[in-house]
Amino acid sequence: MPLNRRTFLGTSAAAGAGVAIAGGTAVPAEAHGRGHGRPPKRYSFTVMGTTDLHGNVFNWDYFTDKEFDDKAHNDVGLAKISTLVDQVRREKGRHNTLMIDAGDTIQGTQLSYYYAKIDPITAKRGPVHPMAQAMNAIGYDAAALGNHEFNYGIPVLRKFEEQCDFPLLGANALDARTLRPAFAPYVIKKLRTPHGRDVKVAILGLTNPGIAIWDKANVGGKMVFPGLEEQAAKYVPRLRSMGADVVIVSAHSGNSGTSSYGDQIPYVENAAGLVAEQVPGIDAILVGHAHLEIPEYFVENKQTGKKVVLSEPLKWGQRLTLFDFDLVWEKGRWVVEKAGSQVLNSNTVAEDPKITRMLADEHKKVVAYVNQVIGTSTAAMTTAEAAWKDEPIIDLINVVQAETVKAALAGGAYAALPVLSQASCFSRTAQIPAGDVTIKDAAGLYPFENTLEARLLTGAQIKDYLEFSARYYVQTAAGAPVDTAKLTNADNTPDYNYDAVSGLTYDIDIAKPNGSRIVGLSFEGKAIDPAAQFVLAVNNYRASGGGNFPHVPAAKQLWANSEEIRNTIIAWVQAKGSVDGAEFASVDWRLTRDGTPVF
Repeated sequence: MPLNRRTFLGTSAAAGAGVAIAGGTAVPAEAHGRGHGRPPKRYSFTVMGTTDLHGNVFNWDYFTDKEFDDKAHNDVGLAKISTLVDQVRREKGRHNTLMIDAGDTIQGTQLSYYYAKIDPITAKRGPVHPMAQAMNAIGYDAAALGNHEFNYGIPVLRKFEEQCDFPLLGANALDARTLRPAFAPYVIKKLRTPHGRDVKVAILGLTNPGIAIWDKANVGGKMVFPGLEEQAAKYVPRLRSMGADVVIVSAHSGNSGTSSYGDQIPYVENAAGLVAEQVPGIDAILVGHAHLEIPEYFVENKQTGKKVVLSEPLKWGQRLTLFDFDLVWEKGRWVVEKAGSQVLNSNTVAEDPKITRMLADEHKKVVAYVNQVIGTSTAAMTTAEAAWKDEPIIDLINVVQAETVKAALAGGAYAALPVLSQASCFSRTAQIPAGDVTIKDAAGLYPFENTLEARLLTGAQIKDYLEFSARYYVQTAAGAPVDTAKLTNADNTPDYNYDAVSGLTYDIDIAKPNGSRIVGLSFEGKAIDPAAQFVLAVNNYRASGGGNFPHVPAAKQLWANSEEIRNTIIAWVQAKGSVDGAEFASVDWRLTRDGTPVF
């Protein structure tokens, strides 16, 4: 019978009702003999997986300086994952389990930032990265490279790699000169069975081709990143010829088959499903990058008809994937008879004290760092409504960026051009309080390690840019009720791919279809001249093609900076001493319907 979702679930339920586990081997209650009435040899094992940990060890939010919580009451961090892993190992037997990750490990929290920039692991006699310490203690067997691994530059990544007791895998991360793998492409682990012959489990690591765009400054001329399908097709047959009984892909690539970088590179960003569909010989794929939860999903391989199981655990250590494999000995080799997956929720367990004790000092240092006061604010500002209103807190980002670019271009050929600035609402919970402003307050506005650039655009290109950005809003007819919970994120557009642009005034008519929403686009009170030239202060992610916004990637680069925008904001607040929204806040854009403001 072909293995599909329905038959798999049925056979899994039946097997679950009639087997007992002994030393990791499934012993059927009623053995079905194969030849001479003897029951076949069987073995079961489990592969656990995490992804997109983004520097989370503790169940702690350094941007709010309190325990992490969200509407679903999820928990985060490797300390929670460690407890789940220990439970699974006790149940299955440690020798019948493996532990892997699908990338984006060393960027995302102030903890990871601190040990890349403030007390860097690359320093002489520098510290061991907290993520390396935690993952080593948990006992990871392998981790794929994520695109954010490259944010701090290759030296930091290489030092992190050196500190890990497990390999960082990237079959499609190649040396730009030799086109040979810059990291280990795969690792083969052996699991001992009670039946004499070990099970060979191959783990192939694949990362995201978008690294070539998003971290061009760090990898340009040094590494290239071909497509996942291409490299999987190269390595999977090789792994099978090397005797791999089971092939698992750990892919820092989502499942949707889409890309945010358009035609800038000929590879798909979210290619995990395509890999399963196009490359024979894969049993399971641990999916990463998309920050989605996929407990279990089957993709049929077009060549063989075999079902490949995919799973993506939720980001930051909120979930742990379990891949369960049932093997049978046939014709002198182990064969995967059944494979399925599920996810465990980390909010069901306590943090592992082994991890929290081990990294308590590192945690305290970072908490002290983020609570340093760098200035004051005359009034409270928040991003709570910044996704649909022009709020002062986003204006703060834009004024810092615009002033930085103006200063950089002063005295040069482009000094007389007007400077516009783009910014996104990265977090709907960021705030600048009235009174003391700390590093964590300022850093919370910009949780990503983006840097600043200046690009040359025309008025017509700016309008195209804004039309593209306005796709973020769900089309809402004039007179229809407006529910802010359903107004944004049209077509799954994330908040960070909606840009507000300062230095202009414009309306976004959400009653109109995409492509014709920008109304009354003006500069200094006059309709914008399509041929006029403007400087756009823009982050490197957007300038490199992130989000697939038009014109900017091909636009002339006038200036670029290696300093993170987050640090530029912190330095600006320190230099000013006091933040006064009245000095920079302005309503540059608003949502309308047929000329009537929505809010």
